[in-house]
Amino acid sequence: FCLWSFHDPKPFSIYKMAMKEYKMSDVEKHSTEEDCWVTIGTADKGGPFVYDVTKYLDEHPGGAEVLLDVAGQDATDQFEDIGHSSDARKELAKYKIGKLYLDPEEVKRLAAEKETRELAAKNAGGMGPIVAVLVVAAAVAYYFLVMQQ
Repeated sequence: FCLWSFHDPKPFSIYKMAMKEYKMSDVEKHSTEEDCWVTIGTADKGGPFVYDVTKYLDEHPGGAEVLLDVAGQDATDQFEDIGHSSDARKELAKYKIGKLYLDPEEVKRLAAEKETRELAAKNAGGMGPIVAVLVVAAAVAYYFLVMQQ
């Protein structure tokens, strides 16, 4: 009985080690400098995957703080927004410890959290001009008030 053929040097899938699965609640427990995990990836690319980046903190070109800001969380958007190189993606692969398992309740919770973050970001962006106008108006009012005295 041969585990692989001469035509396909890869062992049959039943002999491959299964990747450990983690729930998001497991990942969230690892959010410190001494123990830093993140999830990165999307289902369409076989993920998301879980990475233990604790040993990489001091080596990260953007600094440890960048990773610590997303420790214990999904960092897919931040990772993809930066436009990491293929070398960075190869480096990341070294820290893969498993795959993220999302039960239906976690899918709903994470979707709600993402929607809340996106809504907050959208609303925060709209407040900038309003705040600027209010500050200018207050400064003008103060100036006229001082000039009248």
